Amino acid sequence: MNFKRELNEWFFNAKNDFLAGLLSAFAVIPEVIGFCIVAGISPMMGLYASFFLMVILSFLGGRPAMVSAAAGSMALVIVNLVRDYGTEYLMAAAILAGIFMIILGILKVGKLINYLPNNAMVGFVDALAILIFSAQLKHFVGEGPIMYLLVLIGLLIIYLLPKVFTALPSGLVAVIVVTAISMALGNPVRTIGDMGDIVASLPIFAIPDVPLNLETLKIILPYSISLALVGLVETLLTAQVVDEMTDSTSNKNRECRALGIANVVSALFGGTCGCGMIGQAIANVSAGGRGRLSTFVGGSFIMVLVFLLNDLLQQIPLAALVAVMFSVSVTTFDWDSLRRLPKMPKVDALVIILVVA
Repeated sequence: MNFKRELNEWFFNAKNDFLAGLLSAFAVIPEVIGFCIVAGISPMMGLYASFFLMVILSFLGGRPAMVSAAAGSMALVIVNLVRDYGTEYLMAAAILAGIFMIILGILKVGKLINYLPNNAMVGFVDALAILIFSAQLKHFVGEGPIMYLLVLIGLLIIYLLPKVFTALPSGLVAVIVVTAISMALGNPVRTIGDMGDIVASLPIFAIPDVPLNLETLKIILPYSISLALVGLVETLLTAQVVDEMTDSTSNKNRECRALGIANVVSALFGGTCGCGMIGQAIANVSAGGRGRLSTFVGGSFIMVLVFLLNDLLQQIPLAALVAVMFSVSVTTFDWDSLRRLPKMPKVDALVIILVVA
């Protein structure tokens, strides 16, 4: 390991990384809480996982500035496991999944992403942008005009502020301003606190309380394999997107190994499993995040918000975060692909359309 290069990856962009990390924490928290509710687990399990993944991967990962946390794809895998057997079996499955990730990283499966056709990647990114956008629409259900107004204010700040002020990421300023307006109005819209209980409690080391026998292995093995494969695929695709956004390369096999280690540690401290989160990674990079410091700050700030600023955290309106994620979806979509599509060979165009569909 080249110490000088590692040091440079931490501090070459310190100011922007610090500020982008703050924004990435805000972008991660509501998504993670929502995914935990879907999975039937405590929001704190997702927040613990997000903290451990972001901090550990900032040191050990192969793709600086890529945000990894308790992702929705993983939540969908574990729904039945949690429902039928409980969270202890979930943590056991997460540990085994982490071990599988480490093994696959050692076997260098990360290089397989290099064989993904460019048109498939374009289709994936466009589809993801559409999903990020559509995922925000549910937050408008049951809300009144104030919600639309706050989102509009957030978007105006995000897009207009950089024309006159660049000292802070516009997304971070939008979160602060929209939160202040919402609090001044008495929080007339749904907030992070409305999504689930966020109880400030320290993660505690514990071995999952499950029988160490073949019956347990038979229960968790299918879930562990699914978690490992889904997690690595999403992580490698996210790493590829960040590579292209930053015009740089990453060590994807190292990222696979580090993700496995992070998931094992997370599960041993009461967290769920996680992987790369492409929307949040794009938010981090779009805000200026480039180095390892950005994800370290993001993960650490999640815990600061939970333990030291819990009351403030719970008052952040979803409108502020919807505005950020709307802007992320616009940034993510390859708008030029719409212009190129009619001029492409039919096979290439079909690949993009099928992947998006």
